[in-house]
Parts: sequence; structure tokens; C-alpha cells
Amino acid sequence: MVASGIPLDAGTLMSTVLEGILYGFSILLFIGTIWSLTYKRRIRDINRPVAVVAILLCMLSTAHIIVDIVRVEYAFVTYRSTYPGGPSAFFADVSQQTYVLKHAFYVLQTLLADGVVIYRCYTVWQSIWIIILPSMLWCSVAVTGVIGLYSASQSGSDSGNIYAQALANWVTAFFSLTIATNLLSSGLLVYRIWSVESNVSTARATKGTMMPIVRVLVDTAVLYSVVLFIALICFVCTNNGEVVVLDMIMPIVSIAFYMVLIRIAIARKNRPLLKTTSEAGQESSRQNAMKPLQVHISQFNDGTPEFDKGNEDQLSPCPAESV
Repeated sequence: MVASGIPLDAGTLMSTVLEGILYGFSILLFIGTIWSLTYKRRIRDINRPVAVVAILLCMLSTAHIIVDIVRVEYAFVTYRSTYPGGPSAFFADVSQQTYVLKHAFYVLQTLLADGVVIYRCYTVWQSIWIIILPSMLWCSVAVTGVIGLYSASQSGSDSGNIYAQALANWVTAFFSLTIATNLLSSGLLVYRIWSVESNVSTARATKGTMMPIVRVLVDTAVLYSVVLFIALICFVCTNNGEVVVLDMIMPIVSIAFYMVLIRIAIARKNRPLLKTTSEAGQESSRQNAMKPLQVHISQFNDGTPEFDKGNEDQLSPCPAESV
């Protein structure tokens, strides 16, 4: 199938430049994320799983852009005069090892990012049943991604076109399942936090601190889904603009993850203690007029990071890094 739109060599060069710009922003946010996780904390107090995920996302983004730069160097310098068809034919050949490698990094990052969102759902819902469907979609993403990579690696240089029917079906399924997984998991996460925040808002003496995090979660989910949807539309229409959008997704995924963590760190730093006035007439109340507010809610067991798990019927702030 013949592709339309921007020439593939120009599109690849443009995508590499744009990916490099976004990669620079992601590195800045990565530094901010590591700082927020480690600043004024002992090693044992650092949230190690979150730090590991942040480092892995940075490593995958770095590896992806390195492979992109190598491919550009191969197409425009090393094999410019020797590869049949020139740079455009080189970039169109999906059987190239560098092509398979860069998309393997993309599949790994997608699985990692979607897995984190699903884990966040489990953290706030505290129920394995709520993540059954997202987990099934996640497994489907993994299967379609692996089969797509295998199909590309087994394609010959003559028939190795990403828009070939055999490969296009798996790529379309991969994009569609990724969008569904992200929207469902993010929707469940946002709904749970919003509902709990709304239910306890009347019991607070001060304004809640979770709604800014909800807004960041919504923004990042919408950003990621819109970019994926654009890539899917371009691919279905056999438009080479898909190449540009797809390479930009790598740093966008990292940026979205880092934005959430940094916003949570800011919320933790600015979270006020829930307080209420003590009894009037006592001398001690004049010096310490505000004391912790205890709200007893019968038969309410919430698993969100806003509550201490060991004391379900007492509202108290605690770290929210697991979101």
C-alpha cells in the first residue's frame, strides 16, 4: 500500500528533531522528579518503585532517541548512495534491525506506563476486581506489540512496508488497545479520587488537596490519548504523519508521568493539617486554638492515598506518592 502525505525521509528527520526537543523537556522534568523523591529524605524513606519507574522511562526514551539518530545517520550519510531507493526506501524498510529495536523500546515504554496507571487504580480502589478489565487490555497490548515486532522483523526488504496488510492489522490493534487501556484506567483512577474527595469535603476544615492532582491526571490522560488517536488516524489513512507523531509519543509518555509525580510532591508539601478549634474558655486553647479534626465515619474503608490504611475511620493526611 502506497503511503501519502509528507515524504518519509523528511518526516523522519522532522520527527527526530521534534522528539529531541520534547526529550529535553522530559529530562528537565526527570531531574525535578528525582529531586522531589529524594529531597531531604533518607534513603530508606525514598519511594523506590516510583524512582525505578522514573529511571526506566528516562532510559527507554534515551535509547529510543539514540536509535533514531543512528537511523538518520545511516540513511543520510552511511547508506545514502548505496541503499536501493535512497533514504526514503531505507526508512520504509521495517525489517531493518534499528527499526525493530526502536519500536521495541516504544512497546516496552507503553507497557510500563499503562502498567503504572493500572497499579494506581488498584492502589486507590483496593480491589483486584476493578483492574481485571484493564489488566486484560494490558495483556492484549503486550501480545499485539510482540506479534507486530515479530512480523516486522520477519518481513523482507522488498515487502517490508509498515502499511502492508499483515503488519497493519497488528499495529492498528496495538494503537486501539493502548487508547482503550489508558482511557479506562485513567477514568477509573480519576473517578475514585474525585468521588472520595467529594464525599469527605464537607468534613474538612480546610480545602482538599487532591483535586489539583485529579486535574493533572485528566490533563495527562487526555494528552496521551489525543496523541495516540492522531497516530492511529494517520496510520489508518496510510499517512506518513504517523511517523512524526509516533516518535513524539516516547517523550510525551515520560513527561506525563513526571508531571503527575511532581504535582503530587507539591501537594504533599503544601498540604495543610486538618484542624478545628478546641473548646472555648480553656487557657491552652488560646495558645493552640487549632487541633486535629477527627471525623468518624462508620463502615467506610477507603484505600486512597489520602487516608491512613491502619485507621479507616479517622481522616488524616498521608503521603500520596502511590497515586
